[in-house]
Amino acid sequence: MVTRIVFLLFFLFLSAPAAERPNLLWFVVDDMSPNFSCYGEKLIQTPAVDRLAAEGTQFTRAYVTAPVCSTCRSALITGMYQTTVGAHHHRSGRGELKIHLPEGVTPLPVLFQKAGYYTCIGSGLSDLDHRSLSFTIPQGKKKKPSPSRLGKTDYNFEWDAGMYDSHDWADRGDKPFFMQVQLHGGKLREGNEAARVAFRERVIRELGSATNPQQVKLPPYYPADPVLLEDWALYLDAVRLTDLHVQRVLARLEKEGLLEQTVIAFMTDHGISHARGKQFLYDEGTHVPLILRGPGVPRASVRSDLIMHIDLAVTSLAVAGIPIPSVMQGRDVLASNRVPREAVFAARDRCDETVDRLRSVRTDRFLYIRNFFPQRPHLQPNAYKDGKAIVQQLRALHEQKSLPPLAEALLFAPTRPAEEFYDLTQDAFQIHNLAADPVWKDEVEKHRQQLETWIQESRDPGLESEAMYDSDMGEYLKKPSPEVARNIALMKQWAREGK
Repeated sequence: MVTRIVFLLFFLFLSAPAAERPNLLWFVVDDMSPNFSCYGEKLIQTPAVDRLAAEGTQFTRAYVTAPVCSTCRSALITGMYQTTVGAHHHRSGRGELKIHLPEGVTPLPVLFQKAGYYTCIGSGLSDLDHRSLSFTIPQGKKKKPSPSRLGKTDYNFEWDAGMYDSHDWADRGDKPFFMQVQLHGGKLREGNEAARVAFRERVIRELGSATNPQQVKLPPYYPADPVLLEDWALYLDAVRLTDLHVQRVLARLEKEGLLEQTVIAFMTDHGISHARGKQFLYDEGTHVPLILRGPGVPRASVRSDLIMHIDLAVTSLAVAGIPIPSVMQGRDVLASNRVPREAVFAARDRCDETVDRLRSVRTDRFLYIRNFFPQRPHLQPNAYKDGKAIVQQLRALHEQKSLPPLAEALLFAPTRPAEEFYDLTQDAFQIHNLAADPVWKDEVEKHRQQLETWIQESRDPGLESEAMYDSDMGEYLKKPSPEVARNIALMKQWAREGK
């Protein structure tokens, strides 16, 4: 009887006019922490994102379950922990050996399609791509356009490209749409010196001024070095350009009369790409902005309860009136009967060729991190991160023995503690590890058990097989890279040594 009632309600939902069914639009931004003025950033202004916050609900303690693109996105689009679905190793399943989602796990766009939604993923604009650059090639210039108008997916499992109807909602007909606006975010500032100079010139051209590196205040574990200061200034300018893109998309929605029919979510896929940010489980890597705005969303609301990014999938289904699969591990953050989370969890595993395994649990006051390879350094060799000017400069300062003691201790110690434990009320930057302090023995044990329970209950498979590693590394080595090859050999050597 209950099943028949649910089916009838769902049938009535599908029969409802499109105007009565809200559109959903997600902004998903690469490599960006909550450096927006509504989150307290003082050096720049972000009026578009601030508007979303003022007209909607802002979450101040939202965290990703994975601090790197593909694993985060694999979790986001399934509403499940990346460890549970086996997609927790960055850029995995790309070689001969493939990863398939467990039975019963369905990507979100498929669920929206089945419910009669038009699914799309792109830039949200007809003339600009994910970098806010023209899709067309300017006359007489060599600038390359985006190869496709479809937005970034980067999933670590096999999926049907047909789950996206288009790159844009323009051809939806009378259907409501589920749109993902994928933006380049913090990646805009990346590249060699010439690329960084060109980016700064673009910022001045489009925004009228660039952020002054001398006004930047870095986290206390980074030295106030000119290279790092300039990079952070360019990063803040990437935030400003992202905000401008958001403004343009909002203007389009208003022009088309869609803004008040659309539930908008703004988030990033992890924090800033830096030595203690992206790929790591400190706030710099896992704390992200999350804002919801639209019909049914409380206005001018600020919430400080603990949120995980996989909650967005469940919340979006609930907003659209679509049944939520029982396997999904996220929660509807807008539910009237919601129960606040006592803890949120995160995991970092292999990133490119670099093998690692970190797990964390965060409660209202504390952050507990377990390092499963404590004999390895924090900054293991990694071609991607070692190609960044900021990491190269940090390594150079380390070699010159000119790093401040705190940076030396946190970034370049030859080993790591097996456990880290931080009191977030007293140590916002996670500098003082209290794991071995007898004063906190009981709290450490409590969090240790919470994490272990989550590992078991979420069916965390841990390390990938050597065969899977070799399969994916084969893809990396198709583009010859002596550095990647050396790093792969080192990973295998350390594994043999039990390090």
